[in-house]
Amino acid sequence: MTAGRPLFLCIAVAMLGLLAGCDVVNTLGKTQSGAGTVAGEVWQRWVTSGGDVAVAATWERKVQAGVTANDVEQILLQVASERNMKDVGQLPLSKELEARTGQPQKLLKVYSFCNPTTARAMVDFSPHMAAFLPCRITLVEQADGLWLYTLNMDLMLKLGRTLPPALKDEATAVRDTLFMMMERASKGDI
Repeated sequence: MTAGRPLFLCIAVAMLGLLAGCDVVNTLGKTQSGAGTVAGEVWQRWVTSGGDVAVAATWERKVQAGVTANDVEQILLQVASERNMKDVGQLPLSKELEARTGQPQKLLKVYSFCNPTTARAMVDFSPHMAAFLPCRITLVEQADGLWLYTLNMDLMLKLGRTLPPALKDEATAVRDTLFMMMERASKGDI
């Protein structure tokens, strides 16, 4: 009886995989072009990180040596202004922790940005998108220097359901702006 159990489990897992595979193929047919590539990249980052879903779902950039936190902040705000993204707030977590503990803390600051028109359209398309608002970039001090993190916006653009053309253009502009903010700030490109 013990020898039959592993065979049964293998057959059951294979059947579930086959059924799930059909659902995956059906779902991929409802997504944007490139969804399979993005899904593969996210999966690979998840596996490589040992199962850290936050690694899988984010972009990161190491800030080059010599670029200060103040430089990063000024560049983020400058690019946001250039690209018509509204600065909707900053959360200086390390300062709050210093105030609570009386001890110096490594830098941890969250910057929030939004294009209200695009945000409204995305939430109208999928109310669950509200959980992703506003767009955030976080500056984190680590042992090896400063790092920037944000959500991988390609998840929204390519892994989700097909967006109407006008909304896709708006969402792509937001994605491109966040990507540009990360790139320029990490390099100190004023």
